[in-house]
Amino acid sequence: MTGDPGPRRELGRVGTEQARVALGSGSDAERLRAAILALAGARGSGSSTCPSDAARAVADDWRPLLPLARELAIDLARTGAVRLTQRGRVLDPDAQLRGPIRIQGRR
Repeated sequence: MTGDPGPRRELGRVGTEQARVALGSGSDAERLRAAILALAGARGSGSSTCPSDAARAVADDWRPLLPLARELAIDLARTGAVRLTQRGRVLDPDAQLRGPIRIQGRR
């Protein structure tokens, strides 16, 4: 059986350039970065996504992509493209991050 189609299905509804890149045939890093931006943007600043959603959206075998997805989310937070949270608190992307993180789109 294939992986969870939820994030992939959600990207199909977004219709942005990021969604097209995420569902395309580029490198894992390009596709994950685009998936993070598309999912966070689609969910808006009042909701969030996680690195695993982006990994699930780009690959059936998503677990090996999780560290890269997390790293890319941190890099995107450093540029201000997204915001990282944990238990409802905004995180500093330059701090030592432990445990699960959530990704929010910026307004």
